[in-house]
Amino acid sequence: MPPKENGAFVACMEDVLDVYELPYNPCQPVVCMDEKPYQLLGESREPLPMREGSDQKIDSEYVRQGTCSIFVFTEPLGGTRHVNVRTQRTAIDWAEEIQYLVDVSYPSVEKIILVLDNLNTHTIASLYKAFPPEEARRIARRLEVHFTPKHGSWLNIAEIELNVMNKQCLSRRIDNIETLGSELSAWERGRNARSAKIRWHFTNTEARTKMISLYPKTVLSNV
Repeated sequence: MPPKENGAFVACMEDVLDVYELPYNPCQPVVCMDEKPYQLLGESREPLPMREGSDQKIDSEYVRQGTCSIFVFTEPLGGTRHVNVRTQRTAIDWAEEIQYLVDVSYPSVEKIILVLDNLNTHTIASLYKAFPPEEARRIARRLEVHFTPKHGSWLNIAEIELNVMNKQCLSRRIDNIETLGSELSAWERGRNARSAKIRWHFTNTEARTKMISLYPKTVLSNV
């Protein structure tokens, strides 16, 4: 949590919570984005297969096979998400993911209301590092960006999606990026087919009561 009486935190928090209260509009979808590092792990010994009345047995030792980064985009009210795996998470990688979001995931909408954390690569500047100026500007014009506050990543609904993904798809060792990508794609298709939605209930009204210590004391409050 941030320090008490943190105006910067509550300003960003209230902005994001306003976004989450918007009614569903397929022409202006609210999309939340996050990413996470993933450790590829192999088995040091062949697992013992499942038998009747017994789970599969795996050894506690494992073999490190490198790392990668998982990008996730989720539209909470629309019940859709897109997941992709990359070998790294540079500004170029983020920019290319945003280009895909704009041109493939939502090619016909008026604009995309994008909620994400303030990681150093999550900026419009990254688009200019990846593409010519006219292309970077074209993509940027399709976006309305809202950042979660520092120390406030829990305000990003994409974190909830990542937690679901961890439990449903990543609760085992995967040793190569190709298999990881294939497994995540299968999970994405299944969850999209069910139109699984994430319902957010925390509002600014509740925040001003339950998190009052984060709000700066104003002159008016002492009158």
